[in-house]
Amino acid sequence: MIVEAGLFAVILAGVLAALQALALPAARLAGRPALAGLIPAAAAAQALAMLAAMAALVYAFVVSDFSVRVVFENSHTAKPMLYKVSAAWGHHEGSLLLWAALLSLFGGLTAFWRQGLPAAMRLRVLAVQGLLSFGVLAYVVLTSNPFDRLLPAPFEGRGLNPLLQDPGLAFHPPLLYVGSVGVSVAFAFAIAALWRGELGPGWARAVRFWTLVAWVFLTAGIALGSAWAYAELGWGGWWFWDPVENSALMPWLTATALIHAVRGVERKGGVEGWVVLLAILGFGFSLLGMFLVRSGVLTSVHAFAADPLRGLFILGLFAAIEGGALVLYALRGHRLRSHVAFAPVSRDGALLLNTVLLLVATGVVLFGTVYPLLAESLGLGRISVGAPFFDATVMPLMVPVVVLMTFGPMMKAGRDDLRRLAPRLGWIALAALAGGAVGMIWTWKAAVGFGLAAAVAAGVALAVGRRRPTRRGLGMAIAHLGFAVALAGITGGSQLAAEAIARLPVGGSVHAGGRDFTLAEVREVPGPNYIATRARVTAPGIDLTPEIRAYETPPQTTTEAAVRSTLLGDTYAVIGDPTPEGTVVRVFLKPLLPWLWAGAAMMSLGGGLALTARMSPSRRRREE
Repeated sequence: MIVEAGLFAVILAGVLAALQALALPAARLAGRPALAGLIPAAAAAQALAMLAAMAALVYAFVVSDFSVRVVFENSHTAKPMLYKVSAAWGHHEGSLLLWAALLSLFGGLTAFWRQGLPAAMRLRVLAVQGLLSFGVLAYVVLTSNPFDRLLPAPFEGRGLNPLLQDPGLAFHPPLLYVGSVGVSVAFAFAIAALWRGELGPGWARAVRFWTLVAWVFLTAGIALGSAWAYAELGWGGWWFWDPVENSALMPWLTATALIHAVRGVERKGGVEGWVVLLAILGFGFSLLGMFLVRSGVLTSVHAFAADPLRGLFILGLFAAIEGGALVLYALRGHRLRSHVAFAPVSRDGALLLNTVLLLVATGVVLFGTVYPLLAESLGLGRISVGAPFFDATVMPLMVPVVVLMTFGPMMKAGRDDLRRLAPRLGWIALAALAGGAVGMIWTWKAAVGFGLAAAVAAGVALAVGRRRPTRRGLGMAIAHLGFAVALAGITGGSQLAAEAIARLPVGGSVHAGGRDFTLAEVREVPGPNYIATRARVTAPGIDLTPEIRAYETPPQTTTEAAVRSTLLGDTYAVIGDPTPEGTVVRVFLKPLLPWLWAGAAMMSLGGGLALTARMSPSRRRREE
């Protein structure tokens, strides 16, 4: 009965989404303005209905109701409870339901947004969000029903993919989906602005707030997914430029650009058309990510196996939403005032140039992600675009972004003078030279990375030391400092790394990074729902226990890396299947790599701190 109630809640939410989308045009056509008053209530009711539907699906997994097809295909009674719950979104239907529930939830929350936003604008925003929800809910009901029954009910389930039975993967999808769906609010505000050709400071504050919400969760979700891949897949890396990884990176880059671009609109007006375009493209990249993951065009550990019909539905949804938005922008974008000139040497000028560079970098990532798929579909052969391409194209674009991020915040908003900035720029240059000199001990790439990280940190210190920062300013400083810490971690983990691999008997050793690592023992250890082959790899002061886990349901083997993290770096070990000749042991040394995760946490924390300032109207008025 609860399962049927969940399906009813989804259908009810679709009806409410249609009402939410159509009430405003109907009110105008019928000449009954009171109809428009139903929109906020419909948005709130739709959010409650979708939360109830998601709760019903989680309940089915918790009680192991194998009469529900997705529970049978993705769960098992022997699984730990954490993975029973997370299995609710560990497959196509459940993850799509979560995506739709979050989309409805953002609509419900927007219905209560009051901070300086005209009532008419809020109704238009909610109407657009209702239209988005209706499209996604139609996809759920027509192609991806998570409440489909199996009769008679099987006695036992097939189990969840063991790669997904990890704490990181229990929380990574919800965080990432909050961010990916969150940019839909900025999209709705952009379409609402084009609808009537008007916006204002309240509009800009709302766009910046909701985009910052999305950015905080995108940052946390991407970092957590990267940490999962680093620890679970056993290849010793944290980013592979996988197409599905890129589909999360593109909305993040666009949201970063949008947060900074909308600041100019919020403060004094200008570049409205550019901000609206960024908002449209940001949600477009989220929809593109949905297509890549769910269409079946990719074979990836991140992708859901889906049939082509589902892919065609998503492609049609993407074309309708994004194509319609871009057509509306072409027809009405000229109404938005975007003629304010920014001085090149100014905070606004640096922010604007940075947004352009970030969007160009996003375009390069898009090209590298989509081109192999297009080439294969056109019969041009299978083309691989991987790390060498992205390192050679995206990384050079990010260098000027980091440079502008370093000294942009210390400039005046209107127009500045390089002579006034010279003393501060001198300190930043000195910090960059010091970081670069340290990096030159290893490689020139390490010199660039450490030099840029030191420059950003010095710029943050100078900006904070100049005056007592506001809460929002402090949040920005923490986020920028977190980026510097993450950049140092990326540089150390990639440019200073060492590794060694050997087939060892018990008692044998392999040399890596100035240490001898010994295979002390290999034994079998029972787990909750698997049998593990566990090794002990030791060195002076280090004791690592990598595993190979054999799951029975479903029958699959996974590699579990053992990672010892300190402030100075990671020591990382994985093993292969034992044979009579010995066990393959692979050891990585990743200096400073934990700084990547710490820096990402600081970035999310800084964004969250800035959000708390946004939530306080009186404090916001004082700070601005």
